Amino acid sequence: MEDNREALDVAARAGEILLASGAEIFRVEETISRITQAYGVTSSDAFVLSSGIFLTAGSDREREFARVRHIPLCAARLDRVAAVNQLSREIVAGKHTPSQARERLDEIEKLPPKPRLHQILASGIGSACFCFLFGGDWMDSLASFFAGVLLYVYLLCLARGRLSKIASNISGGALVTLLGILLYQLGLGHHLGEMIIGSIIPLVPGVAFTTAIRDIADEDYIAGAVRMLDALLVTFCIAMGVGLVMMGYHHFIGGLVL
Repeated sequence: MEDNREALDVAARAGEILLASGAEIFRVEETISRITQAYGVTSSDAFVLSSGIFLTAGSDREREFARVRHIPLCAARLDRVAAVNQLSREIVAGKHTPSQARERLDEIEKLPPKPRLHQILASGIGSACFCFLFGGDWMDSLASFFAGVLLYVYLLCLARGRLSKIASNISGGALVTLLGILLYQLGLGHHLGEMIIGSIIPLVPGVAFTTAIRDIADEDYIAGAVRMLDALLVTFCIAMGVGLVMMGYHHFIGGLVL
């Protein structure tokens, strides 16, 4: 009986890490089911939403178990998702006892994020590449690179932990637009629209939007709708930040509104 409870604890913990890391609902439910079955628990039942997990078990031969966990919407951590997926495969193959699996889950949960320098450089390179893809020239891409770098310096060093998601995205969109206009006025770019579009790409919730579409396609309508609403809210906040600065640019300087 105690082994069954320990197995259910492991399954619930794996599901929590997956959901908090941005995994799809079907992946979380399937992982929980595979882990419990691998440890011989046949009566478990998991109900997963985008912000919570409900896991129950119990029968005439198995002790009753219930767990509810609230999981706030967070940024995607695909490295944790991949690590939990690999661990679940190893559990199914019989390579880990519940106690060993719990230790491995502790290690996965403590996986550090990418170094800040790598995130900042990735933001700049991504901004420059998307600017070029959207029709900008090399000068526009260079301007977008600097704007993307400064955007992530702002998000990682100033906004994180101090501003809400809404405020961070509005201010981030406004910041890159202001930087784009400044560089454009200084002659360090030829196409303002392409410069701004490339610079805001690091803010766009592409993974969250894709996950929401997959959840809806898998008939997890509640979870998909919540994630879709969150992605659309972020998109709206970015557009608001860009729009406010562009309106000010048009009103005070006479620049073109994109």
